[in-house]
Amino acid sequence: MSLAPHAVRPETSRGRLHPEAGGDARSPFQRDRDRIIHATAFRRLQYKTQVFVYHEGDHFRTRLTHSIEVAQIARSIARLLALDEDLAEALALAHDLGHPPFGHAGEDALNSAMKPYGGFDHNAQSLKAVTALETRYAGFDGLNLTWETLEGLAKHNGPLRRPAPYIAAYDAQHPLDLATHASAEAQVAALADDIAYNNHDLDDGLRARLFTLDEVGALPLAREALAEARVAAPDAGPERLAPEMIRRVINRMVGDVVAESRRRIAALAPATVDDIRRAPRPVIGFSDALAEANLPLRDFLFTRMYRHWRVNRTMAKSKRVVQMLFSHLHGGPQMLPPIWRARAGDAGSANCALVVCDYIAGMTDRYALVEHRRLNDPDIPG
Repeated sequence: MSLAPHAVRPETSRGRLHPEAGGDARSPFQRDRDRIIHATAFRRLQYKTQVFVYHEGDHFRTRLTHSIEVAQIARSIARLLALDEDLAEALALAHDLGHPPFGHAGEDALNSAMKPYGGFDHNAQSLKAVTALETRYAGFDGLNLTWETLEGLAKHNGPLRRPAPYIAAYDAQHPLDLATHASAEAQVAALADDIAYNNHDLDDGLRARLFTLDEVGALPLAREALAEARVAAPDAGPERLAPEMIRRVINRMVGDVVAESRRRIAALAPATVDDIRRAPRPVIGFSDALAEANLPLRDFLFTRMYRHWRVNRTMAKSKRVVQMLFSHLHGGPQMLPPIWRARAGDAGSANCALVVCDYIAGMTDRYALVEHRRLNDPDIPG
């Protein structure tokens, strides 16, 4: 398939920070995707919370399954818009690498603990994971991804006027043009993330019986989809109607993004990817009508799922785990594993805080729970 003139082209990539000799039949963005899949941080996503902690059920989404679903949607949209599918997929697979254990509860706890040292931002941590924390290569830290992939990770949500400390520090070494939009491929990955988590959180919420199918079917985006599912399968029960409905909602959202993005691109008439970056607004997005219809869905998920009393209880306990881990390890870095202890320096210092933050952010839910028990229960060996 030929790429659109405004797509990112592998042959014109700005390359990698550390030059590498040789190569193979893969494009640079295919190599990025493969490096991300083989990264330690990617494997850890299997046991990192999306909404439900890993032990609450085998069928709920984790950060890993969510990232794979985002990648599938991103590839589909990129193909329909004649963009580079491999770059969109790589960004989708990497976008959550910086999430700490326990989802947003873990992020809130780390951000609070790190307030004196610049706070914590999972997008910045994703960039840090692929540029510094991964240690799979002898010649450099990180994965040495292409400039285009790093750019997309840093600013897939738009230009960064006040970047997080790590993004600002990395940009000083390897400029990522933070004041402009990212490529259309990065924008596709960001929209695919929205589509995936809205719909799949509905699926998980129904599975957890936090709300009913009829309650979801009353929402503007779901009403027509549920009616169509009932016509197509009149004898089906809720367990089959729910995925039929969600499939239709995803298709509607993808179709809307493609149609609206084509309209915006036609109006802009970009000749190169730099025209996309310099555009006054993103070229990938929902139509006004769908964006408005999406608001009740997001509000519903916020009140009925993310703030459900059962979820609140789990998240409150999870926050305490992260807070305790940070407090103990920041005040006692001698309890860190040797590699991390060597980096940490003095107890209570800013550098120690950054190292402890990186250590905790890389934990899976289950490892964080094990570390919590190790540090609190004298009957459990360290």
